[in-house]
Amino acid sequence: MMRVVVAGTFGPLHDGHRKLLATALECGDEGVVVGLTSDAFARGKRDRPVPDFTERRARLVDELGTLDEWDRTVTVREIDDEFDFAATDPTLDAVVVSTESDDDLADLNGRRREHGLDPLVGVVVPVVRGEDGERISSTRVVRGEVDEHGRRAGGSDS
Repeated sequence: MMRVVVAGTFGPLHDGHRKLLATALECGDEGVVVGLTSDAFARGKRDRPVPDFTERRARLVDELGTLDEWDRTVTVREIDDEFDFAATDPTLDAVVVSTESDDDLADLNGRRREHGLDPLVGVVVPVVRGEDGERISSTRVVRGEVDEHGRRAGGSDS
């Protein structure tokens, strides 16, 4: 029985995000909390356009509805920094991270210990690669290198 957290900017959404969200939904039998970066936080660390929070939230909620085959209780919370409520929420049991962000788990659990909380179990999801073998990312989608499914932009389906 786990209440799971997963976080990100989720804009634009792609298959790597879908894998993280589906894993959180599968594991989160006690509920899933999705931390969605605020506009200021999302745009402060990127040099690419990021859709507005409202647009990202609406798309995220739609995607969660599509992916949720377990009928989980899902809450979307705005986050203003890397760890935000995950460092202080005693109701959380696990965090879903990708292999590229699993190093942050030790820092997160250190902050939880500072608040007298148990560490979160890390559920590590491998990155999703596009047909070119490279990791699918929102930046690559925005640049037009791949679509949200990792298919080469302008490529053929054959």
